[in-house]
Amino acid sequence: MVANKMSSFLKWTLILFSLVSIILNIVLICLGSSKAPKCTRTPRFPPKAKHDPRSAVFADLTREEYTQVQDYMRKGLGVSTDALTEPSQDFLFLIELSLPKKASALSYLDAGGPPPTREATAVVFHGTRGHIKEYVVGPLPDPTYHRDVTEERYGTQLHINARTVTVGEYHLLFKMLDEQVFAKLGALMKESFDVDVDQKDERRRRRLNAFEQMPRGRKSGDRSTWISYFRDVSGMYIHPVGFEVLVNHASVNASDWRVERLLYNGRYFESVDELKAKYAAGDVSKIAYKETPDYGSLKPRSGPLQVAPQQYYAEGKRFSVGGNHVLYLDWSFAFGLSSLTGMRVFDVRFGGQRIAYELSVQEAMSVYGAVTPGLALTKFLDSSIGVGRFAHELTRGVDCPYDATYVTTHRYIDVAAPTRFANSICVFEHNVGQPLRRHFADFFGNSYGGMVNSALVFRTITAIGNYDYLWDFVFYQNGAVEAKVHATGYMSTSYVLPGNEKYGHQVADKVLGNIHTHFVSFKVDLDVMGVKNMFQTKDMKYVNVSMPWAPDHHAMIPQLVEKELKTEQSHYLLLPTWLLLNGMLLPTQEAALRYGTKIPRYLHIASNQLNRWGNKRSYRIQVITFAGDPLPESEPEERSMSWSRYKVAITKHKDKEQTSSSLYSQNNIWNPAVDFSQFIEDNENIEEEDLVAWVTAGFLHIPHSEDVPNTVTVGNGGGVILRPHNYFDEDPSVNSPDAVYIKPGTEQSCQTNRMACLAQESCSPVLEPFTYHGFDGAMNFDEF
Repeated sequence: MVANKMSSFLKWTLILFSLVSIILNIVLICLGSSKAPKCTRTPRFPPKAKHDPRSAVFADLTREEYTQVQDYMRKGLGVSTDALTEPSQDFLFLIELSLPKKASALSYLDAGGPPPTREATAVVFHGTRGHIKEYVVGPLPDPTYHRDVTEERYGTQLHINARTVTVGEYHLLFKMLDEQVFAKLGALMKESFDVDVDQKDERRRRRLNAFEQMPRGRKSGDRSTWISYFRDVSGMYIHPVGFEVLVNHASVNASDWRVERLLYNGRYFESVDELKAKYAAGDVSKIAYKETPDYGSLKPRSGPLQVAPQQYYAEGKRFSVGGNHVLYLDWSFAFGLSSLTGMRVFDVRFGGQRIAYELSVQEAMSVYGAVTPGLALTKFLDSSIGVGRFAHELTRGVDCPYDATYVTTHRYIDVAAPTRFANSICVFEHNVGQPLRRHFADFFGNSYGGMVNSALVFRTITAIGNYDYLWDFVFYQNGAVEAKVHATGYMSTSYVLPGNEKYGHQVADKVLGNIHTHFVSFKVDLDVMGVKNMFQTKDMKYVNVSMPWAPDHHAMIPQLVEKELKTEQSHYLLLPTWLLLNGMLLPTQEAALRYGTKIPRYLHIASNQLNRWGNKRSYRIQVITFAGDPLPESEPEERSMSWSRYKVAITKHKDKEQTSSSLYSQNNIWNPAVDFSQFIEDNENIEEEDLVAWVTAGFLHIPHSEDVPNTVTVGNGGGVILRPHNYFDEDPSVNSPDAVYIKPGTEQSCQTNRMACLAQESCSPVLEPFTYHGFDGAMNFDEF
């Protein structure tokens, strides 16, 4: 009995001792972890340069400047600034920075000249007069003048029907469709789509959501839009219902608008009354409503298990953002975000030397294939809606690393007042995940030398309707710059009907993912050692060569082929050469390099200045793309996207050739205000001139079932890399502090390998609290 009691006592003593030991260990671990120092937010080393206040010449307008221009236009021209202004009235649609002329900017930046006058562009839709006007308003702040620059910029008047559809016009369109279509088709709406048109409680009423086809018609002056309908669920774009309506809204007076045709379950009807009557008589193949899974939702289907790897700055950030100016190691640049064209950087310098005057997004375009009208003729030109317009807040830890630096922007486009978009740009440095360079010496003396590829990323993301475009400008330590885009979001889909299997793949019940192209236009204004540059190409060819040590032996050896191109086109030749493209004979263009033709693999903007080794200093333009075929030039809409003919086109810089597309290209696609092909038809000399490279990248998207619920960024993108080519005497990254060098016996030395001491220098990150204001400023049709 005593022995049993002793045994029980020992057992409980051991259990108690174990519990105390576990608790003590936990306490010690917590105390130890709490002693890890917080990472400093102050950089260990200050930036190499100071922020340049002159970069403000490229800065977007401030909220105060937007308000000043709005007040000036409202008082001076009597235009409306109400977001629900009707098309028949005069409406102030857009205000944004009017960029300075390049010569004036360079004089200010480089030669101590006066600062260019700060001005804004104001776009007014003059519904009372039937045309659109662009005005320059200045000086800022406190404007006192305006002038009409429409003819100066476009060489023509702009018809009112070239305007973007405004919030006010959408409001009237939806109201008209409710009254003239939905209210008359109550039985069809209930039985086919479970939409009760008599339900007055908006919270309980199911509805259909609209998505429109563009362009709006078949010839200049048209404004007839096919509107496709989708279920009002998450990811509506992949829930088509098989109902489409053609609305003629060419008049600025909404009372003149009318429904011209309807499509229901693959059959066309001339009027709402015809569809209603035939549906009631049972003379149509009816769509029977059934609940569908919520396969388009992005709500997680499982709970989080653990946080994904995070990035932090152990010794503070090595970059700095001051106003609209960024410093990063040897790099500096100014930046802006245009409502129309999106992200852009200016005065890009490496080691204090300007590499590029401007690097910017110009246009994003898609051409669709389908059997149904909602997509059959669709050709989206996003700058006509606004590429930068829909840059909302970026989500910490998802859209950008959690500890990135975030920049707030303001915009004025189709609103009643300037709109603030918090954290809509992010800047961060990150490890690309592979070394920039390395070598392990194995045979003759052992050593390792390498360098992490740590680069600066300048990013925004724009959600344009169904697609989200992720725009990156990446600055590498070897002097290279990359501009690239990745697409995600939702694909556009159509209702499965006989014959449409030629236009894509079925991805859900009655849902076809439609084939489409993505083309993106970039403007690359390189200034290589100044503005006097030339365009070079380099490639290879095999030549049958006799071996010097064995003259009777020949071998095919690759040789360098270099060429310097003189003009934008080849018309300088005595007899023009021709190429066959899309069944058409076209004159070849020397510096306008078409898709579908053999293009030299190395393209350079070069200077006559030589590096140490006698080579012309240059930057290579390397296009990353797997674009689909451009629209055939026989199509009347092609002129609005003529930039997409060319993988790269080189032109002489002109201030009036500021953009490759325009706000008006989408809605007057047949007679565009900007026809890029005209930029090269004057066949100007490009030798020792200020040159601009217009680059087209993109990808062909053949949708597949893995695009449900969402298209992923992996593999869906394109861009251009600007790489130094004989620009330096050696790779400039040899001077980077990130380099690592190890010899036998020095593995633990921190002198040439900071990684060796990283474990002893560990710290815990200091993070900002998570916030999200992305829905501020979002367009919401529910508010109408």
